Amino acid sequence: MAKEITLTAEGLKKLEDELEYLKTKKRKEVSEKIKVALGFGDLSENSEYDEAKNEQAQVELRINDLENMLKNVKVIDADEIDRTKVGLGTRVKILDVEFGDEDWYTIVGSTEADPVNDDEMTISNECPLFLAIKGKSVGETATVETPDGPVEYKILAIE
Repeated sequence: MAKEITLTAEGLKKLEDELEYLKTKKRKEVSEKIKVALGFGDLSENSEYDEAKNEQAQVELRINDLENMLKNVKVIDADEIDRTKVGLGTRVKILDVEFGDEDWYTIVGSTEADPVNDDEMTISNECPLFLAIKGKSVGETATVETPDGPVEYKILAIE
């Protein structure tokens, strides 16, 4: 059985939009590249053709991956999220106790996590930080084991 993919409604929309784009626009673009490359003649030494065929394979693989993910999606119902504890779908402000750094994180499924995007910091429901703070309430602390040693975090707010 395939693994269930947990997404927010926004994350589901992004995957559906990407799939639609790949099927309707990207496939046509790649097909045109292949047609142009075929016009260059001898396929044995036609790097444009090889590149276009590789791109086509990557697009088809991504389409297949997206279709399989979308078959196993569970969407987080925003109305059912317990906002008194850290959990999937919550937005949490945490404090690095040692350094005094405060950051907001949105807890999402692993498919839509993007921890390096500074505009909207998201973390996966499978990452060590989430696993340490899961179920905690405002004011509670949690310790995360890192390669540099333990790091203590305090929950400042949950939305």
